[in-house]
Amino acid sequence: MRIFLDACVLFPTVTREMLLGVARAGVFEPQWSPRVLEEWARATLKIGPEAEVFARGEIALLRAGWPRAEVHPAPGLQARLWLPDDNDIHVLAAAIAGSADAIMTVNAKDFPRNILAEEGLTRIDPDGYLYHVWQASPDVVTSVAENVLATARDLSGEDWHIRSLFKKARLPRIGKALSY
Repeated sequence: MRIFLDACVLFPTVTREMLLGVARAGVFEPQWSPRVLEEWARATLKIGPEAEVFARGEIALLRAGWPRAEVHPAPGLQARLWLPDDNDIHVLAAAIAGSADAIMTVNAKDFPRNILAEEGLTRIDPDGYLYHVWQASPDVVTSVAENVLATARDLSGEDWHIRSLFKKARLPRIGKALSY
């Protein structure tokens, strides 16, 4: 399954690391566009300028580690598309160009299911998707979550609990499921 990742699921870090960890395990094939990666880098500015530098380094690693994940919409494709927010049309165009099966986003209102269905796409949210994957392959998701939790503890110096960390990352359902 090919899933186009919107910028809002690449940032925050916990969400991105969970999704890419599951993708590394072969559960799905991630996709993104240069514009989505740029949106992610700019979104980190609210943390501070050093966060943008770090994000650009992460983006370089992403591109190197997933060389076939970046898709480029054909010129003119966006002109025939419509979404409630014009700023999201590039996401739909890139997902179409990459022959994605779904768009993963937390912005449900900006990606109406009926419009996506016309293009052969579905919309999925990261929390629900990870929960579904956990139900089917609990060992995969648990292993990825343990690594993400350990990294968060190391980087922050805080004794995070999985439920609170995942809730902060807008992943409350999978965080609750993984609480032990």
